[in-house]
Amino acid sequence: MLKKLLLSASVTAAATLLSAGPVFAACATDSLPGSLEGPGGYPERALTMIVPYGPAGGSGQVAQAMAEAVTELTKVSINRDHKPGGSGTVGMTAYMAAPADGYSVLEHIDDASSAHALDSGRPNPADDLIPLVTSQITFSQIYIRTEEDRFTDWDSFVEWVKAQGGKASIANVSKEGSMERVTMRFITDATGMEIQQISFDKGAPRYGALAGGQVDALFEQPGDVRNFLDAGKFKPILTILKESPSAFADVPNLTDAGLDFEPLLRFRGFYVHKDAPAERVEWLKWAFQKAYCEPSYQAYNESKFMTLIDSYRDTAGSQELITSTIGQYRDVYKAMGLEVK
Repeated sequence: MLKKLLLSASVTAAATLLSAGPVFAACATDSLPGSLEGPGGYPERALTMIVPYGPAGGSGQVAQAMAEAVTELTKVSINRDHKPGGSGTVGMTAYMAAPADGYSVLEHIDDASSAHALDSGRPNPADDLIPLVTSQITFSQIYIRTEEDRFTDWDSFVEWVKAQGGKASIANVSKEGSMERVTMRFITDATGMEIQQISFDKGAPRYGALAGGQVDALFEQPGDVRNFLDAGKFKPILTILKESPSAFADVPNLTDAGLDFEPLLRFRGFYVHKDAPAERVEWLKWAFQKAYCEPSYQAYNESKFMTLIDSYRDTAGSQELITSTIGQYRDVYKAMGLEVK
């Protein structure tokens, strides 16, 4: 069945391993040297980080946090260049057209993997790029307004949606075949809900649509809406994991809701072009992997619920994650009847 074609049990189990505490006792890159001289005086000027999404969403936030951590570690400035549009394709196209000199890096998410899975002519993040680090792996939830009185929890939400005759709505990303859209397809198929998915490429308008009552619900990751959760404006009604992390112990998970599919995860990381000079690539790997363990970045990840599951992958681990994800998405897309090129 289609739902069985999501991430394999071994990949999912590794990716969703719950940590025992809010921060790892020993950070993943503690064994790396505290400093590393760049080759031939590199970098002699600021780096540029292309971010294919707006500054307010999860990608913009992680780009800022990682850029600041790398600068704290190396004293090298990083200028962020946001190029939203096309669910990441605008930024990816811009990055692939930039000089492969090691002075520009790319932030991207699992959308790059799913895009390649659907169309092999698009860049493969594991082959056409070199992953420097995967610094966030997280799960998704469905949110409603805390003050909502038409429904108050997952069961009443499902019941209400079914009674609306297709007029209920949820804010989501725009790209068909994305992690969010595929997951919602599984949820609606399993529950019999019919719900309009209102598309937003940028995070702020997506969150604002729920806050302002333009939509009935929101599909998002908890760290991206932490401010709304802390302010008591949003509340999660479904955690898209098979087991609930401690921070959301009272929120129903897939098992509680009777939804039998393997959850797809959001992952964010940083890349450099495969044709960049090898010695510069090695320095960038060190800088971004070591920056993951900078106190400022660890505090940022903790503040965004990114320490609830293991969020770190080095270059080899990132390539393994990306390659597995591409294969699983291809199987899912074929089963959905989408044209896979």
